[in-house]
Amino acid sequence: MKAYSITYDLKVPGKNYEDLYSAIKTCGKWWHYLDSTWIVISHETSQQIWNKLAPAVDKSDFVLIIEVRKDCFGWLPKDAWDWISQNVPA
Repeated sequence: MKAYSITYDLKVPGKNYEDLYSAIKTCGKWWHYLDSTWIVISHETSQQIWNKLAPAVDKSDFVLIIEVRKDCFGWLPKDAWDWISQNVPA
């Protein structure tokens, strides 16, 4: 299993992106604390994840899917760091 960060800039004002959020949730165990960032734990590759998300993304949107490792740092609540330390592989 690998951990991936999915980040995006959704450009279409007022568009319902529920299909995108639902597609992200099908990729594996997920965490979503920041507005435009998700972490998913998945057996899939970044390309396979993109293939699931692409139908729900507008052509003007930007999406980045990148592998995450435990070497990370930032300012988040304790429960966010607990989830990351328990789920993101080394």
